[in-house]
Amino acid sequence: MLDLNDLLAGQPGLTPESGGGMAQCAGVCLESQGHTSGTELVVRGYIGNNHILEWPTVTDQVRRTWADLREATENGAEGIAILLTRQEIGYATIERAALGTRIDRWLGDESDAPYFQRKARLEISGILQGNDREIRSRLREKTNRLALSNNRLPAYVIVVEFSRPLAEVARNEQR
Repeated sequence: MLDLNDLLAGQPGLTPESGGGMAQCAGVCLESQGHTSGTELVVRGYIGNNHILEWPTVTDQVRRTWADLREATENGAEGIAILLTRQEIGYATIERAALGTRIDRWLGDESDAPYFQRKARLEISGILQGNDREIRSRLREKTNRLALSNNRLPAYVIVVEFSRPLAEVARNEQR
């Protein structure tokens, strides 16, 4: 199970407040597509374990806060990807990546506290409603973008699509 409420606890590179916003965004997007808490997330690619999704209650206030579904889609996808990475790959988000790094998050071991080391990279994309072709295209676009980097750390690309819901995961290693 992936419980988006777990984002409220934060991670070394994610405040509880920011994680809570991501959980709200994911809930808004999922419910906008007719899903209820307890829906299965299909996971394909590098990770093949499906998960039941749980999320915080989506109130009218939450819907009004995240009324821009484009923004909610990106933030919600980020929350789901962060939880998937932690649960399935074993890395926590330790830092938000700076603009120009071609990634969204730096990943590492929580046990390295307080001297966190970057061990992997994470690139995330969200799609509210998309077909397989759009999902593969987005995954390819993000993977190709990573190839332009000089960084040799392994990278994970996760595309989250909310209408199914589905997460497509790829692992990319620079040589």
